[in-house]
Amino acid sequence: MSISDWPEGERPRERLLQQGPQALSDAELLAIYLRVGIRGKSAVDLARELLQHHGNSLARLAQASLKSLSATPGIGLAKAAQLKASFELARRALSEEIKERDLMNAPGAVRDWLRLHLTHLPYELFVALWLDSQNRLIASEDLFRGTLSQTSVYPREIVKSALAHNAAAVIFAHNHPSGNRDPSQADTQLTSQLKAALALVDVRLLDHFIVAGNSPPLSMAERGWLS
Repeated sequence: MSISDWPEGERPRERLLQQGPQALSDAELLAIYLRVGIRGKSAVDLARELLQHHGNSLARLAQASLKSLSATPGIGLAKAAQLKASFELARRALSEEIKERDLMNAPGAVRDWLRLHLTHLPYELFVALWLDSQNRLIASEDLFRGTLSQTSVYPREIVKSALAHNAAAVIFAHNHPSGNRDPSQADTQLTSQLKAALALVDVRLLDHFIVAGNSPPLSMAERGWLS
């Protein structure tokens, strides 16, 4: 049965207009974007299948390649390209938001940006968000890329980058491709070393996030591990 044959109160587009986008599931929102399904499958069915092929994760879907997206029957290269464009717009919107705000007052936007940037990478990536004295973003920088299990981070290079950006503060983040967001002993030791090194040049370490799986990024500051 096509969506047009559904009762009006159950159709995703009509529900969005009446109740707002927050009332819809991920699959229903995707279905509105896809517009039509294929023979034997409604747009909602197609959207559910697309999500299932990517671990039922929007973050993973956002990172998927054109080849991976178009592997779902009914999702050709044209629709896959449209999806990639929509996710890129979301990334740019989040980038604009975190550039214009005090990041300590926008933790949700920071977490969303980090999830889009780091979730489901097959390797570890260590990222720095360099901030000015008002905690506004100066620049985001991918500093060190590692293997599946580890990355090498050098405090001296971190300090040089802080000085090059004339930063007053920084938020670090890295991902765990294993899906386990708990910090290792090496993670906590490195964070302490970086905090001490940056203090010598008057740069404050505000937080260190660990991004893994579908869970919200873990904040070391919120856990009290930066004090």
